[in-house]
Amino acid sequence: MAGVNPTLRRRQLATRLRELRKDAGLSLDDVAARLECSTAKISRIETARRGVIPRDVRDLCEIYGAGRPEADALMAMAREARQPGWWKTYDEHEFHLYIGLEAEASSITSYDTCAVPGLLQTREYAKAIIRGVLPGIEEKVLVERADARMKRQEVLYQNTPPHHLVLLDESALHRHIGGPETMREQLLHLVEVARHPHITIRVIPFSVGAHIGFNSAFTLLEMVDPGVPDIVYTEALTRLEYYDRPADLAMYRETVGRLLAVSLEPPLSMERIEEVGRNTAL
Repeated sequence: MAGVNPTLRRRQLATRLRELRKDAGLSLDDVAARLECSTAKISRIETARRGVIPRDVRDLCEIYGAGRPEADALMAMAREARQPGWWKTYDEHEFHLYIGLEAEASSITSYDTCAVPGLLQTREYAKAIIRGVLPGIEEKVLVERADARMKRQEVLYQNTPPHHLVLLDESALHRHIGGPETMREQLLHLVEVARHPHITIRVIPFSVGAHIGFNSAFTLLEMVDPGVPDIVYTEALTRLEYYDRPADLAMYRETVGRLLAVSLEPPLSMERIEEVGRNTAL
């Protein structure tokens, strides 16, 4: 179905199925026993970690006592959730959930300590990062992943773009990813994109010393649809993590507030970026 974001549909469906289970007073174990499946399966469905086929949605609705109109609507949602998004054409399967959520966010807040976040990367900078993290990557796959990263950036230039707040530790400005020329181009790009009113870049200077986000890069996605919970995304060497519990979201929002408090105002941040760019030797 054109215009349908399958990741968003999966999240909407997961949220509603969880609500229906709780309204029915059933535990995950209760539902798993009725559906004759593992508790882990029900948990993964309710957290959108896995898709769900329309038949299982029908059976879950019957268990929860949902009426036929709602069951039909949720089964239709399940079918929409199985449609491929544009990102499914690229070989970053573990990242598909994040890309789909990013495409539907009203606000994207990214904090990083060592690199410019993906939505503001130049192509050469992106390729250098991917090559550095995956030194054995084939050239074809490298190009595909860089293409996917550039495609993601279109979300910032649509008719109603999300607000993108980037909190960048100063160390990210000094790490010569891809070499001096690539780095200088990247820093100039940051200055240019920051001219857009919906893109805000703030630098946390070295003078701050240790701070609350000292070693914890993350992205907070705030969603347009009130039926889809906001979510925090983090990544490590061997896994990607998603957090949407209220307590976790509150902690990350507090972290954003504290990082804002110690960061340079946008004009001073631009001055710092330009200064580093001028001193980046060829």
